Amino acid sequence: MSPKALFSSARNVLLPAVLLTLSGFSLAQDDCPNRGQLDTAYCDANNDLVADLPTNKSRHRDPSTLVWAYTPVEDPAVYANIFKPFTDHLEKCVGKKTVYYPVQSNAAEIEAMRSGRLHFAGFSTGPTGFAVNMAGAVPFAAKGVGTEVRGYNLLAIVKSGSAFQKLSDLKGKKVAHTSPSSNSGNLAPRVLFPSLGLTPDNDYKPMMSGGHDKSILGVASGDYEMAAVASDVFERMITRGTVKKDDFRVIYRSATFPTSSFAYAHDLKPELATKLQQCFYSFRFTEPMQKEFNGDDRFLPISYAKDWAVVRDVAEKSGTPYNKAAYEAESKREAEAAAKRAAAAAAVPDKKP
Repeated sequence: MSPKALFSSARNVLLPAVLLTLSGFSLAQDDCPNRGQLDTAYCDANNDLVADLPTNKSRHRDPSTLVWAYTPVEDPAVYANIFKPFTDHLEKCVGKKTVYYPVQSNAAEIEAMRSGRLHFAGFSTGPTGFAVNMAGAVPFAAKGVGTEVRGYNLLAIVKSGSAFQKLSDLKGKKVAHTSPSSNSGNLAPRVLFPSLGLTPDNDYKPMMSGGHDKSILGVASGDYEMAAVASDVFERMITRGTVKKDDFRVIYRSATFPTSSFAYAHDLKPELATKLQQCFYSFRFTEPMQKEFNGDDRFLPISYAKDWAVVRDVAEKSGTPYNKAAYEAESKREAEAAAKRAAAAAAVPDKKP
C-alpha cells in the first residue's frame, strides 16, 4: 500500500473523534493498575505518564516499512526536502524502508499514530500531550545542540510601524492564534496574556490562522494586527528570507517552553524502538538542517514526565487538559477552523494575467 493510501483518512481531521468511540479499538485493560489520563486503550503501570508496551507480545509491531511525519507548524511541504537526509539515514541505520509523509493538521497526525498508520513522528509542543494520552505516543527525543535541548518562547508580534506597544493595546483588535491544540499558538496565550491586560475571548476573538507561518504572514500583510507565535518558527522564517525581521516588533516574550518532541508508537517491538532511538541519537544534522533549525545539530533524549510538566500545567490552567473530552473538542474546533479557511480561500477569485 502506498503512503498516500495509508494516509487517505488522515486528511479528515474529524476522524480522531470517531475513532475514539470505536469499542473495537478500545482494547481496555481491566487489569491495568494505573492509567492516569491515558485513553482506555493504554496502560501506565510504571507511572511514567506514557503508555506501556502491551503485555501481549502478539500486539508488538515490527513493520517492514516505517512511516513518519513532522508537525505541521508550517506548510508541511517545507520539510519534505529538509528531512530527506535524515530519512535516508534512518532507512540505512534501522534497516527498513522509511517514508516521510507530510500531514496537514495536528489532529490528522495524532489520529494516524493512534490508528497505526504512523510508527513515529515529530509532534509540536502542545499536541504532544494529546499524542501521548490519546494515541499512545512515547516521546524520546527533541532537537538540540551539544548537550542542550533547545526550547522556544511564545511571542506576541505586531508590525514594526504599528502603534501597539503592549498587550493591552490590542483590545478589540484582530489577533491571530494558530490552532486550538497549539501551546504557544493558543493555550499559553490564554494562560499568560490575562495578567498583562489582555484576555482572549473577552478582549478579542482569536482568529485561527491554521499555522504559525500563516499567522506571521498575516501580520505582515495586515490581515492580523497581532499574532501569538512560536519563536523558533518566526526565526526560521526570517533566516529563510520568507519575512524580514525589520517588518515586525515583538511586544511580548514568554519564558522558555520545550520544543517539538519526537515519539514512537507504544506498541513497536522493543528491539525496533531501541534501534530507532539509537539511530536518532547517532544522526548529525546536515548544514541545511542546522540552518533551518536555528543551529540545532542533533537529537537528544527527553523525559515526557519531566520536560513537559510546564506544558501540561499550561494545558490544565487553560481549561484544556489532555483528556478525551478536550481532544474531541479541540479536533472539532480545528476542523471547523479549517473549513472556514477553505471557504474563504474558495471565495477569492483567481487572478489571471
